[in-house]
Amino acid sequence: MKGTGLLKLNYLWLKGLIILLPALNSCSHSGGELVNISSDTVYADIPFVQEYHEAFSAGVKTGDNEIRSIAVDHGSNIWIATASGVFKKGAVTTEWEEIISGKERGPAYSVVVNSRGDVLIGAWNGLYRYRDNNLTREDGPVPPVSEICADIEGDYALGPFGIWRFVENNWEKQNYSIARSVRDVLSDNKGTLWVATDAGLYKCRKGETQLIQDVSELISCNVKAIAFNRDGKLWAGVLGGVSVRDSVNLIENMTPADGIPSANIRCIGRSPDGAMWVGTDVGVVRFAVDGSHSLRFSRRWLTDNRVTDIDFDSKGNAWIGTENGVSAIKRKTMTLAEKETDFYNQLMKRHMREPWTCGVLRLETPGDTATWQNSDDDNDGEYTGGYLAMESFRYAATGDPDARAKARKAFDFLKFLQEVTATEGFFARSVIPVTWKTMSDPNRKYDEKQLAEELVKDPRYKPVEERWRKSKDGRWLWKGDTSSDEMDGHMMSYFFYYELAADEEEKVLIRNHVRRIMDCLIRTGYNLIDIDGTHTRWSVWSPEQLNNDPDWASEKSLNSMELLAYLKFAAHITGDDKYEKEYKHLIKEEGYLENASHLNSKNPAWQIYFDRTMEGYLFPILIKYEEDPELKKFYRDLADEWMNSQEAGENLINNFTYAFATGNKVNTRQSVEFLRDTPLDLVDWPIDHTLREDVHIVRKPILEEIQVEELPSASERSTVRWDKNPWSAVQGNASQVREPVFWLWPYWMARYLNVIQPSGQK
Repeated sequence: MKGTGLLKLNYLWLKGLIILLPALNSCSHSGGELVNISSDTVYADIPFVQEYHEAFSAGVKTGDNEIRSIAVDHGSNIWIATASGVFKKGAVTTEWEEIISGKERGPAYSVVVNSRGDVLIGAWNGLYRYRDNNLTREDGPVPPVSEICADIEGDYALGPFGIWRFVENNWEKQNYSIARSVRDVLSDNKGTLWVATDAGLYKCRKGETQLIQDVSELISCNVKAIAFNRDGKLWAGVLGGVSVRDSVNLIENMTPADGIPSANIRCIGRSPDGAMWVGTDVGVVRFAVDGSHSLRFSRRWLTDNRVTDIDFDSKGNAWIGTENGVSAIKRKTMTLAEKETDFYNQLMKRHMREPWTCGVLRLETPGDTATWQNSDDDNDGEYTGGYLAMESFRYAATGDPDARAKARKAFDFLKFLQEVTATEGFFARSVIPVTWKTMSDPNRKYDEKQLAEELVKDPRYKPVEERWRKSKDGRWLWKGDTSSDEMDGHMMSYFFYYELAADEEEKVLIRNHVRRIMDCLIRTGYNLIDIDGTHTRWSVWSPEQLNNDPDWASEKSLNSMELLAYLKFAAHITGDDKYEKEYKHLIKEEGYLENASHLNSKNPAWQIYFDRTMEGYLFPILIKYEEDPELKKFYRDLADEWMNSQEAGENLINNFTYAFATGNKVNTRQSVEFLRDTPLDLVDWPIDHTLREDVHIVRKPILEEIQVEELPSASERSTVRWDKNPWSAVQGNASQVREPVFWLWPYWMARYLNVIQPSGQK
């Protein structure tokens, strides 16, 4: 079908990145071994093309948004033929104008802009021409007109009753015998007309017809779409894939094995840069002239995965018709620094709630960001800890006092999570204003049957009926049953705040706060005890349970490492020898170092992706603060082994915390690619890779999850949180908007580590 314009593809900017960063090739892994990058290797933050999506709905009547054809006219107006009629939208408006109204309104099939700027419309009742703001119905073609083709010597109109050509201001019937099931038409502007039908591909020239339908000529004879690539080769989209031909012979067949997400091809378009856009039942895949490809699918990029037609405007934006509306995949030029500004503004505007909690938004209407409300999360403490780490790196990289001030506010919030409980050292997961009526995991009651069900599923389950409790001042509800990952997030953020941003007064506050938590933990035998007098469901670090209870064997290695890191951190910042004594006792008498040594060789049934992130929180503390050469080497070797298992570079926090702890910059190119490729849209749009035929579904690296074999790019995932498995085959929740700390945190780490050099800086 139609196709003029330019859209920047993943492969294009990636190619530019390689050109810009020849030294970054050294960061790739070979045989699973880490390869260091020299400390002066940096990415120069020059402008790149950022893609983003805008969605449009043509109307509310049945069929209004079932797009059959789409075209951009010479004035950048967007035209669509739909199951219910024909509509036009201006270049800068969002409203659609009904073009054919009254009794003549009805199903439309094709809309094309010819070389003179006329808009030709094929409809249920004939052929229309729109010229100089006037709409007229043409004489000649017998309705319905289902396909139209622009030709420099005379346009074509086709339908079940034949082919007509516009010659000397008249439509003349052409004497070509073809199947009546016309699906697409293409002219080479040299006298040859190609027609796609359910019965095969027809080549019509000078009154003669050639039928191409054998499996030696096409994957199958059910031809839905045709387009020329920039070399003049004909791409025929058929049921089964794409067959590429010259004027005589089949050159190659492309199937899902070659990157096509669905064997049901619906349309093909070419952009002026030569990229071929193939619309399918599962999105649109773009093939570059060098053979690389990239996919746009899911509601993140399209109003519907079932792509029906594609055209391009003068700015290179792609206009895509689907079975449920119109999508524009647009482009703008920006630097990573400008992207940081965009994300940071979104963060400050919506995601920071009183008393300085960084969190997710809840959408009252899924996908509609106008309906956002602040929301709580089980891990508000940990995620605000990530925000604290981000602001600490921002301060360390820039010296901006605003970053330090906001880091202090984040620390005060985390400290408040302990104070609000009115205990000696226990801290809450989250707090919300007492006026909130909606919260996650509201208080509930268990009857004996429900409790039995939970205990059979998990004997460690703790039935917490009162998760939310009112603060003594009556202003807040605080959430208990705090988990071990919350402790990890707190300690990690205190470490980075202490090292990078805190002044001397603030370091005293950190020491006293950490001392309070750790003294409580020591008193309670290394379990985090809630106000009910029992440990929380997940916060167990005691030797009795980790070493002796088989139900805690799965947590043995990680939780042992966690407790060692907490004690080492407390010992270093307070200078109090009691923490060091506890640390050494656990190593010498309780085997915690031996437990931790199995961190990277846990039973496959015990592997969860979030463990990798929590492990990354801890390594900097242990490697930076351990002074014993043998222990330091143990932690360093363990970290090397841990990092070597992540050669895909999928977790930017792990990449950069490892670099911070060891000085070795790894997976740098993957990290920069992620930062550039991340969409600006923070809605957690659902992604379902199981719909795709071009991927393999596996159970690795995490045995208990359905995953895709190859790591999807940032633009092919749901909105990221670093505790989520990026290989997951099904992701996302359209009722929430993720906070952009997932991007801002690694960006500022990269700035601090001199992986990214700001524009204009030498």
